[in-house]
This record gives sequence, structure tokens and C-alpha cells, in this order.
Amino acid sequence: MQSIILFLILISTYLMVIAKRTPALIRAFRYQSFCLFWATLVIAIAEKQMELFVVAGLLFILKVVFIPQLLYRTIKRLNAAEDLGLFVNPQLSLLWALGFTYLSWLFASGLTGSADAKTMILAVAFFAVLAGIFLMIFRMTALAQIIGLLVMENGIFLLASMVSGGMPFFVEIAIFFDVFVSVLIMGFFVYRINKFFTHIDVNKLSRLRG
Repeated sequence: MQSIILFLILISTYLMVIAKRTPALIRAFRYQSFCLFWATLVIAIAEKQMELFVVAGLLFILKVVFIPQLLYRTIKRLNAAEDLGLFVNPQLSLLWALGFTYLSWLFASGLTGSADAKTMILAVAFFAVLAGIFLMIFRMTALAQIIGLLVMENGIFLLASMVSGGMPFFVEIAIFFDVFVSVLIMGFFVYRINKFFTHIDVNKLSRLRG
């Protein structure tokens, strides 16, 4: 079961890296978040910890339902172009992703000294963090960069949940609240940016520097 979940997280992350349009990026993020919910639920059932059931429920509500719907509504409200504005085309992005996967595996193998299940978890988690950084750097729209930040957080969450059996409950709740508030604030600023500058292309906004 764990291997299937990790494989699906890996595939959904690849889909985000090669996505050319914002709806496809949001869908892939939703798939990745659902896989994290599934993984957390499996751990909660195995460990019989009520705190993990609560965290799994919050993960589903926030990252599978609420945040993707908020991003979809933001796109519709802004009437923004769905093109992500790629600095790196999908073919080269795929090569970058393959390189990130290899580096993540090497790093995880170096930490564990073996090729067991924990190494796979570490490698996928590190890859998700690198993919999030890649989206934040090489995608020109503000919404894509918001999703990149969320993907990085998903990687950190995966690492904490599947390696250590879950972070302390109040730490997880604090992280969820922090992510929730951050997305709301960033959505507000994206709306304001679009209102004043008629686009959310951060590459164009950088030309305003004096």
C-alpha cells in the first residue's frame, strides 16, 4: 500500500512539473494532496491515533477540497489567462524532474545507507520539495508560485508523517492554520495585483523595479 501511495505522489508531482495550464496544475496538486490524505489515513488506522484521524480530515478539507476550489475561483474571478507562462518548456521540465528524482534518491540513500522503504519515502519527499522550488522559480504566474509553495509543504508533511509516524498534534494544527492563512493572504494579493496591473505575470511585474 505504501509503495502505491508513493508512486502516485511521484506521478502527481511529475504532472505538476510538466503542466502547461493552471487548471491542470491545480488538478495535479489536488491528486497529490489526496494521496497524502490517503497515506495519513492509513497511518492513523495502523497507529490507532485519534490525532492522526483529525489531521487526515483537515488535510482532506483544506488541501483536497478548499484550497483547489479557492484557486479555481480565483482564476475565474480574475479572468486570467490559463497559460502558466513557462520559463522552461514541458520537455525540459521533465528532464529537470528526472534529475531531481535521481538526486533525491542519491541523497536519501546517503542518509539511510540502504534502499529500503524509508529511503523511498525520503526520496519522494525531497523530490516534492525540489519540485515545489522549481515551480516557484520557473513559472511566471503568481498562482503557480503559490502552488509551488504548497507542494513544498506537502513534501515536508510527507516526510514528517511517514518517517516519524506524525508530528506532534499541535504542531500539525499550527502548520495547517499557517498554510490556510497564507493561501488566503496570497489569494488576496493576487487579486489586488491583477486589479491594479491587469495581469498576474510576475515576470512583467519585475520590470517595475526602479
